[in-house]
Amino acid sequence: MRKHGVALLLSGLVLALPVLANPYETTLKNGLKVVVKEDHRAPVVAHMVWYRVGSMDEVDGTSGVAHLLEHMMFKGTPRVGPGEFSKRVAAAGGQDNAFTSRDYTAYFQQIPKEKLGDMMALEADRMRHLNVAPKEFAQEIKVVMEERRLRTEDNPQALLFEQANAVALQAHPYRRPIIGWMNDLENMTAADARAWYDQWYVPNNATLVVSGDVDHQQVFKLARQHYGPLKPRALPVRKPRAEPEQTGIRRLITKGPAELPLLLLGWKAPRVERVDGPVEPFALEMLAAILDGHDAARLSRSLVREQRIATSVGVDYDALGRGPALFYLYGSPAGGHSPEALEKALRAEVDRIAREGVDEAELKRAKAQLIAGQIYKLDSVFGQAMEIGSMEAVGLGHQDIAALQARLEAVTAEQVQAAARRWFGDDSLTVGLLEPLPAAAKPPVATPGAGHHH
Repeated sequence: MRKHGVALLLSGLVLALPVLANPYETTLKNGLKVVVKEDHRAPVVAHMVWYRVGSMDEVDGTSGVAHLLEHMMFKGTPRVGPGEFSKRVAAAGGQDNAFTSRDYTAYFQQIPKEKLGDMMALEADRMRHLNVAPKEFAQEIKVVMEERRLRTEDNPQALLFEQANAVALQAHPYRRPIIGWMNDLENMTAADARAWYDQWYVPNNATLVVSGDVDHQQVFKLARQHYGPLKPRALPVRKPRAEPEQTGIRRLITKGPAELPLLLLGWKAPRVERVDGPVEPFALEMLAAILDGHDAARLSRSLVREQRIATSVGVDYDALGRGPALFYLYGSPAGGHSPEALEKALRAEVDRIAREGVDEAELKRAKAQLIAGQIYKLDSVFGQAMEIGSMEAVGLGHQDIAALQARLEAVTAEQVQAAARRWFGDDSLTVGLLEPLPAAAKPPVATPGAGHHH
């Protein structure tokens, strides 16, 4: 009964949003877009700068430079020494961090509201005046290479995802790992990092998002004061790079020290290009939720608990991005079952939905889970800023958040069934298998490196 209440609450929310005109937005003369979400429940503020540049904007030979520059952004300017940025945020009673994706790079601070101006001064300073000193670069590239070793090379599951991605996508820059290929990192120079910064770190390639206990007019004024003086610059032309059509199943095997095999099935799938565009991505989001959105969802119920053919299963699909989407099913076969048997079983679950559809109660439950997750996100000041920034960075807008939710709400059982029928053929499928190496062949376990921004 309560879940139904959540759905009602959300539909009320959708209707109420335009009336409040909150979030508020403006664009400074230099092209910096400013979005403010007022939320007066607690005297805290999230301050985020999102640059519309990520690993997909790299060129071959410099993979990993977007993420490397994220590290360099903490290495100081003429006014703020190396490592001092985070110390100042902490001294102000706040916390800060940053992250890099295929589509964007974002920097944030969560602070008491009276410190917002100080944060803007710090963030505007490094938007334009970063020191990319060779000494700092040499130290930081080592940190990133160690991160690659720990997170990817010593992690066979991560290697499988990385390699399957590079097989599924052959032309589109999403095929490269965000952290970069090791050889590119080994050959990267401070000049590569500097060129990246000069090219993309300009106000007209950024969105400033502020959420929390603020007055939007006051935030606009602070933004004009701190970010306003920064000069815009023409951005490089971004060419559309479409992935050529796949015309047959692709298979790969990767071997590594693991307890169990891991099987990965990835299909090319549509993404959300416009909120009022085709229904398919929304139907696939609901299909993902029905298969894997909650404890009683189909995959774990059927394959882990009833048939006991898998020890774990999952779904991964993200329809919001600047590049092509993939719909992944993955799992580890239980003892006595082969990866081939698990592959058949995973596909059979999608086939069953294609043949028999889903029932209303099941669809309702999956929607309730999605909506509960959404409301939980919007409950925090930081969650609201994240939601707004990521939408802006992939080319949608904050005003699309409610509309996206409404599209998901409106998906019918027939549309879910149609999506299951349409998108899961052989010709767009890439199958990856992690084959465990015997214990004797395992390399020594690496110890985690020093903590750093991430």
